[in-house]
Amino acid sequence: MIFSAMHILLTAAITGVLVAGVGVWRLPGAAWLDAIAAGVLAAVAVVGWRLCANMGALNDDGLPGFSANDLAAPIAVFVVLSVYADLRVLADPRRYGQLRALAVVITLAVNVITI
Repeated sequence: MIFSAMHILLTAAITGVLVAGVGVWRLPGAAWLDAIAAGVLAAVAVVGWRLCANMGALNDDGLPGFSANDLAAPIAVFVVLSVYADLRVLADPRRYGQLRALAVVITLAVNVITI
């Protein structure tokens, strides 16, 4: 099964909004830019991964309800958010780490539910 670009963009948008929301909740007030950036970067990572790997074999569920792409999209988000953290001086690295971990869980949940 191949998904439309619009379906993938919607999935990425949902992921980005949820990650940004969790970021606003978890990060201190002065770090709102990091929260928004994390949401945008999570969405970009999902779009990038899902569009590049949008092929039947990777979208077929190997485990009931879970495809290879469902399981790989959170890895892409983790890597992108880690690179961001390494390139920027964060206001609260511990809380950003918590946000990154929650972003992985959010990405997995959104990809399994929406795609």
